[in-house]
Amino acid sequence: MTSPVVLDSGVEPETGPAKGEKKLEGRSPGQLMWQRFKRDRNGVICAWVVIAYFVIALAAPLLTRLSGTDPYTLYGQDPTYADKPVLDDFGLPLGYFGGLSGSHWFGVEPQYGRDVFAMLVYGMRTSLFMALGVTVLVMGTGVVIGLIGGYFGGRTDYWIGRVTDFFLSFPQQLFFIAFMPVVTAFFVDPREETPTYFRALAMLIVLWVLGWMGMSRLVRSTVLSLREREFVEAAKVSGASPWRIVRKEILPNVVTPILVQFTYQLPSTILTIAFLSFAGVGFVEPTPDWGRLFAAGSSYAQQDPAFIFFPGVALVIFVLAFNLLGDSVRDAFDPKSGR
Repeated sequence: MTSPVVLDSGVEPETGPAKGEKKLEGRSPGQLMWQRFKRDRNGVICAWVVIAYFVIALAAPLLTRLSGTDPYTLYGQDPTYADKPVLDDFGLPLGYFGGLSGSHWFGVEPQYGRDVFAMLVYGMRTSLFMALGVTVLVMGTGVVIGLIGGYFGGRTDYWIGRVTDFFLSFPQQLFFIAFMPVVTAFFVDPREETPTYFRALAMLIVLWVLGWMGMSRLVRSTVLSLREREFVEAAKVSGASPWRIVRKEILPNVVTPILVQFTYQLPSTILTIAFLSFAGVGFVEPTPDWGRLFAAGSSYAQQDPAFIFFPGVALVIFVLAFNLLGDSVRDAFDPKSGR
C-alpha cells in the first residue's frame, strides 16, 4: 500500500513568534507623540522646570517654615525683631545684595523688611494657580464655542462670529484697568477694603470673559476643515448624532492645537495678572503676588536694585521654559518633525 502524495503548495504555515521574540504591536498617536517628546531633551528639561515651579508653589508654607520667615511680618519695623536689625537708618537692607543672610535667603524689602524669599514663593502660589484657573476656563469656553460654530455653520456660526468680533473689539489691557475698579465697586462699598478673594474672583471673571476669543477662532477654523472629511461624512451616513460626531470624530483631531495653545496661554495669563497687579488694579497689599513684587521693585529700583533680581529671574525662567515646552509639544505632535 503506497502512502498518499502530499503536494507542496509553497506557502509556509502560519506560526507564532519564536521563543524570545517580542510580538510587534501598533502604537497609538498618543504613544508616538510621547516617544517623540521623550527624545527632545530641551522639552523634557522644560517640563521638569515647569513641574518644579508648581511643586514650589504648593509647598510654599513648608518652604517658609524651613526658612523661618513669612511674607507678612515687617522684620524691619516689628519690635520683636529689634535685636536682629535688617534695615539701616535710611530704611535700606543691611548686608550684601539686598540683605542676603542665613535668615533671609533672598534678602529683605526696603522700608519694611519683609522677607523676599517668602514673598516670592507665596507670590508664585498666587499667580500660578490664579493663571491656571483662568486658562482652564478660557480654553474650555473657547473650545466649546469653536466646536459649535465650526460644526453647525450657517446662522449659528454667523452669530457666534459676530459675538466674537464684539468681544475682540475691546482693547484688553485698557479695559482691564478701567473695568476692574468698576466690578469691585459694584459689589463692595468703596469705604470698605475689598477682600482678596473678591479681587481674585473679579480678575478671573474679567480675564475669562475677554480671553476666550482666540481659542474659539482657532478651534473653529480647524473644525471647518474637518467636518468635510470622509470619516465625518461616513459617520453622518451611518446615522450618528451630531454630539457623537463631535465627541468621537472631531474633538480627538483638535486635541493637538488645544494642548499647544494651552502651553502658550498659561504664561501669557501669568504676565497679564502680573500687569494688573503692577497697574494697581489686581492684588494689593499685603497679598503676595509676582506683579506686586515688580510694582514695589520699580519704586526701589534706585535705592535697592537687588530687590527685584530674584522675582525677575524666576518669572523669566518660568515663561521661557513654558514657551519652549510649547514648542516641544508642537513638534512632538507633528509627525513630519525631524525630532
